[in-house]
Amino acid sequence: MAHEPVSRCPVLDVSGRSLHADAAALRSEAPAVRVLLPGGVTAWAVTRYDVIRALTSDPRVSRDFARHWPGRSEVPDGWPLAAVTFQQNFLNTYGAEHRMLRGLVAPSFSPRRVSAMRPGIEAVAERLTNAWAALGPGEATDLRATYALPLTMTVICELFGVPEHLRGPLGAAIDRAADTAASPEQALAVHAEIDARLDELVSHKRAHPGADLTSDLLMNPAEDGSVFTEETLKGTLFLMIGAGYETTVHLITSAAHALLTGPDVVTRIRKGELRWADVVEETLRLQGPIMYLPLRYAVEDIDLGEGVLVRQGDAIAVAFAAAGRDPDRHPKGPDDFDPSRADKTHLAFGHGPHFCLGAHLARLEAEVALRTLFTRLPRLALASPERTPDRLPSFILNGLTGLPVVPVPAA
Repeated sequence: MAHEPVSRCPVLDVSGRSLHADAAALRSEAPAVRVLLPGGVTAWAVTRYDVIRALTSDPRVSRDFARHWPGRSEVPDGWPLAAVTFQQNFLNTYGAEHRMLRGLVAPSFSPRRVSAMRPGIEAVAERLTNAWAALGPGEATDLRATYALPLTMTVICELFGVPEHLRGPLGAAIDRAADTAASPEQALAVHAEIDARLDELVSHKRAHPGADLTSDLLMNPAEDGSVFTEETLKGTLFLMIGAGYETTVHLITSAAHALLTGPDVVTRIRKGELRWADVVEETLRLQGPIMYLPLRYAVEDIDLGEGVLVRQGDAIAVAFAAAGRDPDRHPKGPDDFDPSRADKTHLAFGHGPHFCLGAHLARLEAEVALRTLFTRLPRLALASPERTPDRLPSFILNGLTGLPVVPVPAA
């Protein structure tokens, strides 16, 4: 299949307002569709469950931009996707290098180690809900900003030894890195801010090592006897800290929004008919926190059928959050929130060699957060039930900018 002229490529909506509708339109068109990203960069958008699953486990697909994306030389300065796409970490490597670098971090996220974190997560959730319970009747707060964000940020920052004074600035910079509507000037400023904050973290941990993952990475040699380069170290910290809280923030917020607009689900949980794990998995299927995660690259030509041929060196944008709504996978109510459905299959954590290391931790945090919230505050309600919450200005992240709630409704 010949490449579509750039003028005919659909443009991905950088505002994030219509992610699922746009993905559905692309899904109905072909196994992959050439789309236009910010900065005039083109990529193949993949939105079908089976195609995503196949490509993410296909050795003919790489995440290594340096080795396998000749188009990187055409990317303009101030590209809003640069902070994510060009980070030097194990996510953006291929083959043996990827396995080696990932292996340095993976043991810290094993199911056994994550399970041992439960008491600490429960303590943070209890502390935050206690503060909410002290609010006056009818007083509103933002569930994302004052519950989901501090819970997940505390957990991941304690795991990586991020000092208190750096948590807010680092988190704010990482948040802005996912803004696909950013101007070139804003994107360059965000990239510089992230780099400065990570430099501060690395310097702090060199001066104050401790029992945390950043200190381990500073000391842990690779199999060949070398250590992380400074850029690989900072890129790994950006990936693990950012992915460790950012995605789970949106998972918790999206799940809470779904529950507060369908209160019968909470009633069924209290009756023992459903589990909190059912809510978490159904939210991951319906509102996976990651939509397009830039980028992957074809190592050689890949024929996807239906006349679609992805050429060697072409960029591929995989829409992970779209996979769970594919009607070929979920023919009954793919766009409905139904935690009682038997098949909640999704690809929210990816698939294949790059499957998310933090999947166990994200599930545990979300389950603890939701159980604590709706048990401790059984009358929790939306502050403005008639208003649709605003969505993030991003096609990378799929989530809400905030969720105003009333923990203790007025009598």
